[in-house]
Amino acid sequence: MSSLQQPQTPVLLLKEGTTETKKEDAQKNNITAAKLIAQILKSSLGPRGLDKMLVDPMGDVTITNDGATILKEIEVQHPAAKMMVEVTKSVDNEVGDGTTSVAVFAGALLEKAENLINKKVHATVIVDGYKRALGKAVRILKDMATEIDPKDKGVLVKVAKTSMASKIVSGNSVILADLAVDAILKILEEQGSIDSDARTDNLTSSSKSKYRVDLDNIKIEKKAGASINDTRLIQGIVLDKEIVHGGMPKKMENARIALLNCALEVKKPEFDTRLNINTPQQMQKFIDEENNLLKSMVDKISSAGANVALCQKGIDDTAQHYLARAGILGVRRIKESDMSKLAKATGARMITNVNELNTEDLGYAQVVEEHQVETDKWVFIEGCKNPKALSILLRGGSKKVVDEAERSVHDALMTIKDVIEYPYVIPGGGATEAVISQQIREWSNSLEGRAQLAAEQFADSIEIIPIVLAENAGMDPIDTQAQLRSKITSNEPRYGIDVLNKKIADMTSKNVYDPLAVKEHILNGATEVACMILRIDNIIAGSKSKDMPSGLGAGGGHAMPGGYGGGGYGADM
Repeated sequence: MSSLQQPQTPVLLLKEGTTETKKEDAQKNNITAAKLIAQILKSSLGPRGLDKMLVDPMGDVTITNDGATILKEIEVQHPAAKMMVEVTKSVDNEVGDGTTSVAVFAGALLEKAENLINKKVHATVIVDGYKRALGKAVRILKDMATEIDPKDKGVLVKVAKTSMASKIVSGNSVILADLAVDAILKILEEQGSIDSDARTDNLTSSSKSKYRVDLDNIKIEKKAGASINDTRLIQGIVLDKEIVHGGMPKKMENARIALLNCALEVKKPEFDTRLNINTPQQMQKFIDEENNLLKSMVDKISSAGANVALCQKGIDDTAQHYLARAGILGVRRIKESDMSKLAKATGARMITNVNELNTEDLGYAQVVEEHQVETDKWVFIEGCKNPKALSILLRGGSKKVVDEAERSVHDALMTIKDVIEYPYVIPGGGATEAVISQQIREWSNSLEGRAQLAAEQFADSIEIIPIVLAENAGMDPIDTQAQLRSKITSNEPRYGIDVLNKKIADMTSKNVYDPLAVKEHILNGATEVACMILRIDNIIAGSKSKDMPSGLGAGGGHAMPGGYGGGGYGADM
């Protein structure tokens, strides 16, 4: 007797409502999302790049062409696009520049990879070819780099001006670059020497740096209402606070500064207490005792020789009165970070108990003075002896200009730091990318199989940087590419895109230089994120929670293209 065939029972692997995108669809979905990120930033690359106006849900407006700022403000939801955002943040945090370039290069790598996938080249083969090409590109990059004296102000200014060339404040880059370099040179600290074999190792390794720069020691204060040319470097600290009492001096020369990390107030008990007062005499005695306690604190500050008291916490009204009578200038509620900078700038030691204050604990500044800055009153501590902390007071015609100037100065400070900590530079303007592209293309002929195709696409992708620079300057990209290739006759990168004059020119004669560390991070970051996206062949998007409001996913985002839900990503097995 033959057995009856049993019907197959369906296997439920994923939670109800979970969506799954597989293989080619998943790859194309991710590649498209990443390419869109590159497309957004593409027109912002270079000195002729355009700005983006970003309006948040509250109506606040940001105008910028800084890649990391743009991607942070637009709140990307697509998972693959978020990976692109993360790599721009990583580059921005590490080297401070190259955020737009890394996104544009990664987008080009994925676009070229998509062409190969359409020709049935497996993603693993493409990833392998890209990684081998990256190793070769980094070696070429290191060989082309020029070592400099890390304290050579002339070269550092060139690097800073190149960083600012693509910003709104490019017209004021001469003043701001000089100011940024002066600030860095005053706070750098020497630590050991560079290893002679450092060139063959990781170039950004801080263990091989001769100098160290801590940008936390540079305070940037910004205020709209004046020209960018009015920006000042202050040999000390600017406090966005005013002097606490009208009877205190508004200016103190030869200031001897006490830094107090304690309140000039009568300390309240930690638990509930009750005080029984039955007569006016007892009340007066209590008040007198409190006043005597505050007066003794002020007397201690005065006897130590201090004529300026900078307090992290509060100053009682009575204590303010006694400080004013003693001719001591006082400021209260100063941020902890500012107190730390004040200690480095003035040489003072931070005191947590007024009774421990001695003359040796005091810091020094030539002048402490309250200035009117637009509608606010700020205290300037200037003329500190050998300060290891400084302030930059940024000015600008409007808040938007000042905000963009702050981003520009930050990028300039970061690139100067990169060059000082690893003193190698290379020509900018796409000159380096053009040479790497040519050499990778020649080197790819030595490879076998389909990896050669991936290496060739890597060479074409890196050439996107000079092509986009030319396109944003209004030049013809095809003609520019042909002219640039004809100019490359050696391994030395010289010829790039002179975007201001719209022609191919010698970048070294134009003083356009980039830090080697920035270029290396661009190559590594873009290739890594492209390879990671290419290796994804299956996307599992969890369903939205029933309790969650309509239209919102787990991250507060909206529904995603290609069947993505707004919930978590993973299979419930």
